[in-house]
Amino acid sequence: MSSYLSKTPDAQGIYAYTVEEDAVWGELFTRQMRFLGGRMAPAFLEAVHRLGLTADHVPQVRDVSARLNALTGAGVEGVPALIPPTRFFDLLSQKKFPVATFLRRREEMDYIEEPDIFHEVFGHCPLLTDPDYAAFIERFGKTAAALGKGYSWRMFRLFWFTVEFGMIRTPEGLRGFGAGIASSLSEAGHATSGKAEMLPFDLMTVFRTPYRIDIVQPVYFVIDSFAQLAASLDTDVGAMIDEAKRLGDLPARFEKAA
Repeated sequence: MSSYLSKTPDAQGIYAYTVEEDAVWGELFTRQMRFLGGRMAPAFLEAVHRLGLTADHVPQVRDVSARLNALTGAGVEGVPALIPPTRFFDLLSQKKFPVATFLRRREEMDYIEEPDIFHEVFGHCPLLTDPDYAAFIERFGKTAAALGKGYSWRMFRLFWFTVEFGMIRTPEGLRGFGAGIASSLSEAGHATSGKAEMLPFDLMTVFRTPYRIDIVQPVYFVIDSFAQLAASLDTDVGAMIDEAKRLGDLPARFEKAA
């Protein structure tokens, strides 16, 4: 059970954050922006500024949503940290990203088990300023919602290896674009260390690759562009997942959790 409580907005849609929470946000923002140069895709770093994020204070959900809507028609919606998959997919299908509204405490600056507003807004929202990436999010939600429960687990694998921990080829070399890389010093360092395995993005391989949430990732999938990511859902995803189930999972690249 979570030790955090989701915040509730006032009548104007404003969430109240304390001076300490603004300070924690500012430290996280400053630390990540200093570290991520040369590790995250330039498009991500530029999008942080395009979205208007700063170290000054915790951003308001309504302001982030308004900026995204003006840029790509995307948006965000404040939610409890964990929501049912059906609600999650429904929001994405509307090109809205669900955003947890609480912020981690200082003693959990380096790692928090559940997504907080720093992970959601700093990690996930900048790239929603990119039309192709926003289109992928929308198509992912619609596809997952249409396929239903029996296909959710494999769809979450696709989400994990792209939206959370995706890598992209850039003129400067391999760079991260996933939110799990952007919001974690250890993950960003590991993903760009040259020690992790990099595989070309392939839907069938993604659907057959298991992962663990409590370790740095032993393998990452690399896309060439966000347009490629959006186009990947042009195929019959349901049939592909059926085939992935028939073939079975590939060997795990990690030890099972104790």
